[in-house]
Amino acid sequence: MTDAKIRLYVDQALAHGQAVAVNSDQAHYLFNVMRLAKGAPVALFNGRDGEWRAEVAEAGKRGGILICTTQTAPLRLPPDLWLAFAPIKKARTDFIVEKATELGAARIIPVQTRHTNAERIRQDRLQAHALEAAEQCGATYVPEVSDLTSLDKFLTALPPDRKLLWCDEAMLGQAPALSGPRGEKWAILIGPEGGFSADEQHRLRALPQIHPTALGPRILRADTAAVAALTLWQAALGDWA
Repeated sequence: MTDAKIRLYVDQALAHGQAVAVNSDQAHYLFNVMRLAKGAPVALFNGRDGEWRAEVAEAGKRGGILICTTQTAPLRLPPDLWLAFAPIKKARTDFIVEKATELGAARIIPVQTRHTNAERIRQDRLQAHALEAAEQCGATYVPEVSDLTSLDKFLTALPPDRKLLWCDEAMLGQAPALSGPRGEKWAILIGPEGGFSADEQHRLRALPQIHPTALGPRILRADTAAVAALTLWQAALGDWA
């Protein structure tokens, strides 16, 4: 049995013998770009039923049918970790969403701060980037990308049982410190390129569940800080061990 080299997210139920219809964009990619023919294998996932091997049953210019044959992986949920970050330039915001998906964030939340450069985002475009990243990295779950919300609303709605890892530039040069039991609910907060304002810092330090940390001896760009913080958390408290 030939292994499927193409992974595709579909918003349909997956089970043995299930017929899955592909839309025109997916059909163009599978049959025109990748030149798949009848009988070719494709790996499918939907964020609920794990990963399934399917075979092309019908291939057309504007659509097609895939038939599920075998489950190749169960649903693997990421840790209960959110990434909240202040959006930056378009390409670098895309990068953050892609890497957060690859590194196992369960939810991605763009937040508007006093010094955030971007006043709006395309939530649907960022969600599509998360989906594509999940297809590429072998994930069976696609994190939700929320619409842009204010830092004030994010902090107000933050559940008291969810710890908040704040990457605080004021701690520059200190050794990163993160410990505790695995399996707890966490969120990581990455600030804007201009840093948090004085009143935002004051509110953050007053939160009972706040955990400030440094990210090494050098000031990191926002996109680099997001990757570093996710890596630090996953290595210490996540599903890497």
